[in-house]
Amino acid sequence: LPLVRCLVMAQFAHFKLPELRNEPFQHFQPGSPERAMLKEALAKLRAAPPFDVPVIVNGKEIREGVEKQQVFPTDHKHVLCTFHQATKETIESAISGAMEAKKAWEAMPFEDRAAIFLRAAELLSKKYRYEVLAALMLGQGKNPWQAEIDGSVELIDFWRFGIRFASEIYAMQPPENAPGTWNRLEYRPLEGFILAITPFNFLAIGGNLPTAPAMMGNVALWKPASTAVYASYLVFKLLQEAGVPPGVIQFLPSAGSVISEVALNSPHFSGLHFTGSTEVFNSIWLRAAQNIKKYVMYPRIVGETGGKDFHAVHKSADVEVVVANTLRGAFEYQGQKCSACSRCFFPDNISAAIETRMVEECKKITMGQPDDFSVFMTAVIDKASFDNLKGAIEKAKKDPECTILTGGKCDDSVGYFVEPTIIKVSSPHHSLIKEELFGPVLTVYTYPADKWEETLEHLVDKGSQYALTGAIFANDREAVVSGTRVLRHAAGNFYINDKCTGAVVGQQPFGGMRASGTNDKAGSVFNLLRWVSPRTIKEVLLPVTTWDYPHMKPEQEEMEREMLGFQKGVEFGI
Repeated sequence: LPLVRCLVMAQFAHFKLPELRNEPFQHFQPGSPERAMLKEALAKLRAAPPFDVPVIVNGKEIREGVEKQQVFPTDHKHVLCTFHQATKETIESAISGAMEAKKAWEAMPFEDRAAIFLRAAELLSKKYRYEVLAALMLGQGKNPWQAEIDGSVELIDFWRFGIRFASEIYAMQPPENAPGTWNRLEYRPLEGFILAITPFNFLAIGGNLPTAPAMMGNVALWKPASTAVYASYLVFKLLQEAGVPPGVIQFLPSAGSVISEVALNSPHFSGLHFTGSTEVFNSIWLRAAQNIKKYVMYPRIVGETGGKDFHAVHKSADVEVVVANTLRGAFEYQGQKCSACSRCFFPDNISAAIETRMVEECKKITMGQPDDFSVFMTAVIDKASFDNLKGAIEKAKKDPECTILTGGKCDDSVGYFVEPTIIKVSSPHHSLIKEELFGPVLTVYTYPADKWEETLEHLVDKGSQYALTGAIFANDREAVVSGTRVLRHAAGNFYINDKCTGAVVGQQPFGGMRASGTNDKAGSVFNLLRWVSPRTIKEVLLPVTTWDYPHMKPEQEEMEREMLGFQKGVEFGI
């Protein structure tokens, strides 16, 4: 139906959402149908010529401005797509178009908005799963499992549970009504547009950041990472097929500086939904603060930024549990997760055993192309990341406070490959254990086993500016209790005897604080509440007709005196 008709449509029932559960994982075992379908999609994508990705504004494809390329990080001579970058004028047009589309979108009944995103989830689950996974694997260097948990399962869960959480928000109404009154709360979308800036490392985040506000009736500008354009484009096209109207989400590959300048200078800027570096987030927030008098409302700033995530191991921990979870937490997806383990604290009673086993297991880690299903790791995302990691490793090799326990080799002749690297430091204040390195580099430090709480307080909690994720490993319950207490503010997602990665929508809402972000918990009610502005409505069913109040009426004695005076007046003819 044309959007304008939604302005006069009515619903004649309180609809009940279908039962919503986490999307089941596919494991791609040898001989399985899903393995064959994924391999077919990968082969098709590898054989295809470079794709052309346009800017999309108000449903129209625009090919102008600077052209850029997205390459395979594991084979950088292979171009996946050429994409167009939105110009300043196009972004300004996108803002105007979004504000026009907003009128009908926010007036559309929630059940109809919900149906669109539930349909998007079904399209991804059933129709486009393997095409999207192939683009994510080859374009962003994920192996089948890492692509599955991100590009299908998590994104599907964001859309399904987002609708469920939105329904729960709308159902939150005042618990009391005075006699003759009806109190209501409505959750209005914000007055302007949301700027969604999304990262390369999680397509689910890319799909969620513009759609979470849109579920609540907002419109959004979506700027995908330049190293994740093609998979993001596929998600955008899927959303169009699901029924997201033109202009509600504008697809704007662009230079970050250009879109930020235009969006933050618009009086209609009402929110930022961001995942990326702490430095970029800080710069955007500062610019917004400087422009605060321009805006029609105070903008909502929501961001998930950097991390220096930890595994803190107690002397009672199981060595094999620590080794398995740390290798996964540190080196899955080449350590390119916001939540990846990048610093470890081992007690001296078992540190040698842990390190020995980690080195042994690390040597078994396979690296290669993402469509080789036997590999655990592939390449890091681009040359800038490769150069940064290689520089840090080479510097560590010359540092007397550092010992390379395993790894350390880097090779960019074909793709941007960095070996899983473990560096032991002799100082707990070394830069490698404090500063973020977004890649497969793990720093470890050995502490006195009888200094558990002191280590947690002074080295783990206060040892970094970040507070995104962290884990403790212990079989001693008192150690678990004390660790949970001491590290209360050290991580927004805290794990006990599990790796510090792998949050699941609907189970572990994700987000951190301090320099790691605003902790608005993606995939939860808390995040969606940031994109609404509640309005309280009170309706009096039988309005009063007098202006005075009961306390103003005269006392009984006073009434009697007045009556007595009246009677005497009559008696004397007054």
